[in-house]
Amino acid sequence: MTDALELDALWEDFHRVVNMTSQELSAWLRVRYAGEETEPLPEEPGSPTGQHVLAILQKRRTDLTEDDIRVMRRVVDTVTSEADLENEPEAEDTRLRHRLMTLGHDPLKA
Repeated sequence: MTDALELDALWEDFHRVVNMTSQELSAWLRVRYAGEETEPLPEEPGSPTGQHVLAILQKRRTDLTEDDIRVMRRVVDTVTSEADLENEPEAEDTRLRHRLMTLGHDPLKA
């Protein structure tokens, strides 16, 4: 298990890079994956990682599992490596934006 200080830092990093609310992410996953052939379970739209991020957003820190911690690390690593968090996002990069939004990070959101 992760020690308390490490978990605190990860929790803060995760909530810094995941800048969409659970409602915003849920709506995005429904829109993104809507379609006759892409949405097998209407109540659980989106990628497994997107669904896991959504579930983590609805948890308290004390309720995290090892699997949650693993996903949180992966999301923080992915978003920080793919998104330029220091500079203004470029609206033209729609594919990157959509990929990051599936993880709960909207580069255009202030």
